Parts: sequence; C-alpha cells; structure tokens
Amino acid sequence: MALAGRQSTFSGSQVAARRSNARVARVARAPAVKAVASSKVKKVVLAYSGGLDTSVILKWLQDTYGCEVVTFTADLGQGEELEPARAKAEQMGVKQIFIDDLREEFVRDYVFPMFRANALYEGTYLLGTSIARPLIAKRQIEIAKEVGADAVCHGATGKGNDQVRFEVGYYSLKPDIKVIAPWREWDLNSRTKLIAYAEEAGIPVPSTKRGEPPFSMDANLLHISYEGNALEDPWAEPDESMFTRSVSPEDAPDKATYIEIGFEKGDPVTLDGAALSPAAMLTALNKVAGDNGIGRIDIVESRFVGMKSRGVYETPGGTILLTARRAMESITLDRGEAHLKDDLMPKYAELVYNGFWFSPEREALQAMVDKTQEFVTGTVRLKLYKGNATVVGRKSPFSLYDPVIASFEDDKGLYNQADAGGFIKLQALRLRTLGVNRHKMLPCIRYNLVSEPYESAWLGCVVFQRQQQEQQQQQQQQQQQQQQQQQQQQQQEHT
Repeated sequence: MALAGRQSTFSGSQVAARRSNARVARVARAPAVKAVASSKVKKVVLAYSGGLDTSVILKWLQDTYGCEVVTFTADLGQGEELEPARAKAEQMGVKQIFIDDLREEFVRDYVFPMFRANALYEGTYLLGTSIARPLIAKRQIEIAKEVGADAVCHGATGKGNDQVRFEVGYYSLKPDIKVIAPWREWDLNSRTKLIAYAEEAGIPVPSTKRGEPPFSMDANLLHISYEGNALEDPWAEPDESMFTRSVSPEDAPDKATYIEIGFEKGDPVTLDGAALSPAAMLTALNKVAGDNGIGRIDIVESRFVGMKSRGVYETPGGTILLTARRAMESITLDRGEAHLKDDLMPKYAELVYNGFWFSPEREALQAMVDKTQEFVTGTVRLKLYKGNATVVGRKSPFSLYDPVIASFEDDKGLYNQADAGGFIKLQALRLRTLGVNRHKMLPCIRYNLVSEPYESAWLGCVVFQRQQQEQQQQQQQQQQQQQQQQQQQQQQEHT
C-alpha cells in the first residue's frame, strides 16, 4: 500500500489490523459505548438532520459498525436551512449525501389524504409528527435500494413512538432490511455523555446545546411540537416565548379576518379564489391562522409504547383546514356515509399514530374515505378571530341542503308533516315495548327482587308474578264458591 509515495512495509493483513486497532482506539477515547456486532453491515442510510444528535449517530456508526454511511435529509417544511447538513456530513467523510425537497409530496400524498378522514387522535391531536414518518421511511428505503445499502438508521429514542413508526415503515417496504436504532444500543444515555462523545470526536457542539434543553421540538409544514423537560409537569403552563408559529390569542388583531377556501373532491385547491399547490396552500393557511392566534393545543396523549406524554402543538393551518372540511362535508355527504366516517375515524387516526400507514387496513379505510369525497366540492367561508375559526358560510354545486324542504314556511308540498306521526311511532316501537315490559317488573322492584343478580332477579320476578296470579285465581274461586253458597241458601229459603 502506497502512502505519500513511500512503499509500505506492512502486509495486507497487518494494514487491516492497524486500521481495526485505530477504530478501537477512537471508540476507547470516547465515553463507553455498548459493544455491537457490526460485521454484517456494509452501508447504512441514516436519517440525518445535521443536528447534534444525528451527527453523533453518524460518527458512532462509523466507529462502531465500521461501515459506509449515506445521509438523507428531508425538507418537510421545518423551516431550517438544510445546506449546513450537507457541509457537516462532508466534513465527517460522507460521500453520498441526499437532501430532498419533499414538501409537495408530503402535503399531497400524506397530509391531505389523512385530512380527508378528518383524523384526530384521541379527539384532539392532528397527527403532525405521525404523518411525517412514513414519507421519511419510504424515501430512506428508496435510497437504500438505489445505493445498495443493507441497513437504515434513525435517531428516535427507545421511549417514543417514532421508533415504531420508522421501523414498521421500513419493514413494510423492505422486509429484509437491517435496522440500526442507536438509542437502544449505545450507552450515551445522557446529554453530558452525548456532548463528551461529540467533543472527543471533533463534532462542533453549539453553545445552545450545552446543558439540558428546556424542551425538544419537531417541526414540519403541518405543525411544530414541544415535549419534555420543562413540559413534563402537566400542571405547568407553557411559557409564551416557546411558540413560533402563532401569536397569543390575546395579542391577535382586534378585527376579524375572513377567508374563503375552495375544495375539490375533499382537498383544498383555492384560497380567496387563488389556486395554490398543496404545499403552498398549507403554507398560506399557516400564516393567516397563526397571525390570528389559531392552532395551539396542550394535551396529554397515550403513547403506543404504553406511557402517557404531555405535548404542546401548534397546527395553525391544519386547524382551520379541518374546520372548513367538516363544514364542506356537512352539506355534501349523506347522513349515513358521514356517520360511518365518524365511526371509523378513531381507528384511522390510531393507525396513523401507531405507524401503520402502509398497512392494508389503513389503505382499505383510505379507499372508503376517498369514495365519500367524490362530491365534497365547493367553498367555505371562515371568520378568524383571536384563536377561533368560525364557519360563516358554505356552498356547493352538489349540496344536499334544500332550503325549501328545511324552511318553516310553505315547502310547496315537498314534506307532509302528517307523515312524521307514523315515522315517530315506528322509531318509538322498541321503547314502547320496553316500557310495557318494564312496567310488569314494577312489583318486583317494590319487593327489592332486582337487587339480586340478574338471572335470580328475573326468575324471582317470574315466580312472584305466578304467585300473584295463583292468589288471584284462588280469590276468584273463593268468590265463586261464596256466590254459589249464597244462591243455594236463597233457593232453600224459597222452598
């Protein structure tokens, strides 16, 4: 092996041994890291943000697995400059670097389909983090196939939901892929150890990263989330300085803002008459909603891994979009399909939250949801004011709302009010039947028979009723006998 024009005096096996020893020495100088079998990994695609955590993971992969690392950075509208991630990866010896603008695909193929289902996890969470993970996983697998990588790696912790979302996505798209999850393998279990490892490896550590951060953040075009540390006390109110995408409702304009959103087959296509692409639409809605203090929630959610977690979210554009969509559906969906959608929505939301975007059941639900959206076309007008988004108008060429039928005035004979009587009687039939039979149980209630187990209570009631009937029969027989005796006495007196 030639080094700077000089002939090496080492054999091939000696050179390999020296390289191996050098890698061991580098790891030994850093804080202790759990040993990991690495012989089978040749190339790994890392989901890389360029931040401290994923930069440490990059170096750890190189040191621990001795493999080539390919970085992938997704632009999902998180609002950060991404080119520094390229520069940092290059400094760390990465040869293949992918930085992809996925904003349009993210909104068009993930956010909008999810919104067609009106999905809310546990009735409040708009799934901003959950819906981003399938796309990242999908692109990682595509890159792995493109570059011939045999493994993928993510930076999700071993306590959160994201590890499930990423890995279920990986295995769904490439069942034989090897997954590396550093937070489940290494011993860098504190911020201090992480920073020490970074400094030893020559990774720049921003001053803002020293010490425990007040909270962790995750952002994309749909939302931004805040979790951990200062927010772990569910009684503590978040500091106003934390929020970045919305003004406080108290500081929002004193004059209401009116907007009109145009829909086509369930998706928003125009804002105040101007046609916008999916990503541009969500960006514009974020701006107008955030300016009016809309989209903040503070919740405690049930994580898929078993624990409860407090999270604070800003989802300004998504909040008014959901409000407008439901208004559009209110005049274009039949009652049956609307109610069926509402019944299935929690299941759909749970599948997204838990990471089962690529599952057959989610796809089946999506097909049903999309079928209901064929006529969800029209315009919704909203009033935005100090944290509230109020629907003040809706119209559609496919509207099922007929003002003539609904009017309290003359309906031109379209609705015969007398027909309601028969309809009500049929609807009330089961309740009338229930009332009659329950009335028979009243004597049992008086004698406290219903305090026993159900079967005993019912049997006791039947026995009691039979006893009552037997007593009535005996009384009737006695009365008949008395009448017969009286008649016989009268006949004897006459004779």
